[in-house]
Amino acid sequence: MRNISNKTPIWKAIAAVLRSDLAERRYNPGDRLPTEAALADRFGVNRHTVRHGISVLVEEGLVRTRRGAGAFVAASPTDYPIGNRVRFHENLIAAGRRPEKRVLALDERTATAGEAQALQIEAGDPVCAYHGLSLADGQPIAVFESLFPLARLLGITAALKDTSSVTQALSVAGIDDYTRASTRLTAVRATATQALHLQLAEGDPLLRSTSVNIDESSQPLEYGRTWFAGDRMTLTLET
Repeated sequence: MRNISNKTPIWKAIAAVLRSDLAERRYNPGDRLPTEAALADRFGVNRHTVRHGISVLVEEGLVRTRRGAGAFVAASPTDYPIGNRVRFHENLIAAGRRPEKRVLALDERTATAGEAQALQIEAGDPVCAYHGLSLADGQPIAVFESLFPLARLLGITAALKDTSSVTQALSVAGIDDYTRASTRLTAVRATATQALHLQLAEGDPLLRSTSVNIDESSQPLEYGRTWFAGDRMTLTLET
């Protein structure tokens, strides 16, 4: 009688096939794997067996699962230095990534008391509010809101409509250089809308950066809040 005790368990075989798919770049970093149902059909097994096979890849660090979203090919976190000079496009290019920003909303409104304090203006003074999505190699990595005092930056709203780059828009508004005055980092949970933009599950971990940029005369130009996807960014503090 044939000894079947040495047969490879099906879940191990599934893990091996998926590992080979990753090695052959059938799926790229950040891509979502087919659903458990689709993989179960592919391999002719039940979803529990598929889940067991994927768990092996999770343990190996090749795949990450997100509650309610599925399994994704693990991407190496992007190094993002935070220091005296923070430039989104320059930072990502230096990390070997392709930077992109998408405008989600751009409007003019009055500043709240907290925003006014950060920008050293009066509560109720007009500000430009720029809401956007930051991407690296096409993968969402952060959502952000930047506020600019309109009295100091004439034409900043129109400039931001023409270019998603804050540095370029500030240049149009007459600011040739600016530096980071302060940065505060806080661990938070993704809201439903943030999770939607970042392709995460609600409640997933985010790292919130609250910052103020100033001009050469130390006048605040930008009050920013950025919510980074926790598993896609490595923030490094530079002095």
